[in-house]
Amino acid sequence: MGYGAGTTERERYASALAGLWESLSSTLARLEGVAADVHALDDGGGQLPLLQNRLHWAGELVAGIEPPAGGERAHAQLALALEYARDATGEVREALEVEGARAAWLRVHEWRGALFTVRLARHRLESGTHAAARAAAEPSGIDWSAALATALVLAGTVAFTAGAVATLWPVWALGLGLVAASFLVFEL
Repeated sequence: MGYGAGTTERERYASALAGLWESLSSTLARLEGVAADVHALDDGGGQLPLLQNRLHWAGELVAGIEPPAGGERAHAQLALALEYARDATGEVREALEVEGARAAWLRVHEWRGALFTVRLARHRLESGTHAAARAAAEPSGIDWSAALATALVLAGTVAFTAGAVATLWPVWALGLGLVAASFLVFEL
């Protein structure tokens, strides 16, 4: 697949995941439909092998995609969430086949949690991509408000401690004021 000269690493990554999201969303919706109640589980149990295979396919696809710099952790979380969802689906499928719908129903909460973990990992991956893009757009340098707030906290702590030890209330009050001012400076 060729990419244009102006395509960034993040855009290529998002493009590689685009097809995955479409397929994965429908797979998760179908799995959640099967997990809706014990009757849906009993009726939809025949779909589980195919849906489990789709989760496996999605995990393989994610494993073959190189995440952009800074996105490695969220990418790894998505891969783990897909593996967890695939395994949980397999456990429910096995319980359904061996023990029946009532026994499989006892595993549904954990299974739905695994499915939710995939959605959460996707959300974290997307929000991390947006945050990284914003961070790349912002100029790097010293955050002077944070540096000044830190200096005010340190000076306030020293003044408060010295005033308390010397029993000079104006000095410790000044220390409290400096610490309070640090909050204002940091918020600006």
